[in-house]
Amino acid sequence: MPAPLIAGNWKMHATVAAATRLAREVVAAAADTEVELVLAPPFTALGPVAAVVAGSGIGVAAQDMHWADAGAFTGEISPPMVAEHARYVILGHSERRQLFSESDEDVNRKVHAAFAHDLTPIVCVGETEAERDAGRTDDVVTGQLEAAIEGIAPDEAGRLVVAYEPVWAIGTGRACAPDEASRVAGLLRHHLALRFGGAAAVGARVLYGGSVKPDNSHAYLAAPDVDGALVGGASLDAGAFAAIAATARP
Repeated sequence: MPAPLIAGNWKMHATVAAATRLAREVVAAAADTEVELVLAPPFTALGPVAAVVAGSGIGVAAQDMHWADAGAFTGEISPPMVAEHARYVILGHSERRQLFSESDEDVNRKVHAAFAHDLTPIVCVGETEAERDAGRTDDVVTGQLEAAIEGIAPDEAGRLVVAYEPVWAIGTGRACAPDEASRVAGLLRHHLALRFGGAAAVGARVLYGGSVKPDNSHAYLAAPDVDGALVGGASLDAGAFAAIAATARP
């Protein structure tokens, strides 16, 4: 079984100076953590943060990337650029889907590009409040996952990280009930098992994300089929992030 993973998505926060300071604080606060930690700073701070955490066991993720290795894509970041500094990349976050019109096809292209450059994709799936109210949670999350993993190989599926982030719980202070988060995580793992076999489903990690905080993280991280957390706002506080990590089962 892979180790639990606690990833901090810093989103559009922190200059280079602030990001390196926060990274140093996380290294100090989480020195005794027995789980895998990953920090996802803004693109401008990827290199500096990677330098700060080098040798600490803490990994670095990009918050997104383009699927092409190079080209006339003004403002984009390529997989080789990410791979210079990071081992992980967050793909398909609801903010990318909703605010920047990212499609399931776009996410699939990026997943293939990530594996081609030895990056581990953290693929986000999740339903909106309207979709949940309509009873479509299961169809939405499995559909997003199926689209994202179309065409990947079983050994790649075993390296995959899937983050269940109900859109209605992101940044709202509303958190999904732990038993429901566990149910959806189990559904996603079952879907991977059907597509790629049991070994891939065991190797893949399924995270929960959406208003995860120190006071509720234990309930999520103790739940069956939840292998960690994708943390948003609380990851901007080193103490809170370390406290969340401390509640993960080793």
